[in-house]
Amino acid sequence: MPETSAVHAAISADVAIIGAGPTGLFAVFECGMLRMKCVVIDTLEAIGGQCAALYPEKPIYDIPAYPAIAGADLVAKLEEQAAPFAPIYLLGRRVDALMQLQDGGFELRTSKDEVVRATAVIVAAGAGAFGPNRPPLNDLPAYEASGAVRYMVARREELRGKRVVIAGGGDSAVDWALSLKDIAKRVTVVHRRPKFRAAPESVAQMEAAAERGEIDLAIPYQLHALHGRDGELAQVELATMKGEKRMVPADHLLAFFGLSMELGPIANWGLGLERSHVVVNPATCATSIPGIHAIGDIATYQGKLKLILQGFSEAAMAAHAIHPQVFPGEALHFEYSTTKGVPAE
Repeated sequence: MPETSAVHAAISADVAIIGAGPTGLFAVFECGMLRMKCVVIDTLEAIGGQCAALYPEKPIYDIPAYPAIAGADLVAKLEEQAAPFAPIYLLGRRVDALMQLQDGGFELRTSKDEVVRATAVIVAAGAGAFGPNRPPLNDLPAYEASGAVRYMVARREELRGKRVVIAGGGDSAVDWALSLKDIAKRVTVVHRRPKFRAAPESVAQMEAAAERGEIDLAIPYQLHALHGRDGELAQVELATMKGEKRMVPADHLLAFFGLSMELGPIANWGLGLERSHVVVNPATCATSIPGIHAIGDIATYQGKLKLILQGFSEAAMAAHAIHPQVFPGEALHFEYSTTKGVPAE
């Protein structure tokens, strides 16, 4: 698990990467191979972006050399690949402001009052800043702070032997119910209606598991209240539209009500935008502001394909384009990784 910095003094890096999804993580590797140090900032509490938040257990079929790989496994491999370059991860915060410095480079300020100074910036923010849609429950922040209420699962093993309530009717809710039923003490799925919006095959598997007593289905119920003390959850109170109540013992609540996505402060940075996407030069991924590059789903140009593998290619092009800014006057001789190797090898 990457170490999250809580330092409020200025943090210096060669490249500030906004977004810790697959494309942002691979950009750490590409920059690292060119001796450039990175700091990675993301609004989510864990790395992986949408792969980790929306489909960690779903297989992805178009990653080269992997006929199929789950989203969470892909993120783990990318984390391992980036690890030799010791990136600084600033998770659970948003970049609120970005300004160009007179002596070159950029200063970024986060929602947790950190200051990051970097020579160049790579925006790998996917669809922009996004966060969970939170249920309207009293005392929610205290349970979020303790980890009793979560909106994504970074490590499945953390829930072994726990009583877990899962709220939602989409793929994330159904997938995690199936994934946790074999390791959690109890899994209860809460949904306001019998029909789920998840893949039919997954729903069928969940309903079959419920018939075998492996999963409890609380339908049609909605979240009504949380009961516990000092951030430790004891019970989740459910209610129907008719006011019928039900108490479910729980150690954790996983709330999967989707993500709210928006460009956020990025929209005010003066970048050339086209339909909420950042226009870039396809050869370098450079934006309209020298020193700022955009890669992955947030970047657009003629012929752009929103594929992870194309984001990987863009990460490599952006890193090579940034190298002269970090090391002015130093010639960059292209070398294959088989020749260069990686640190500690």
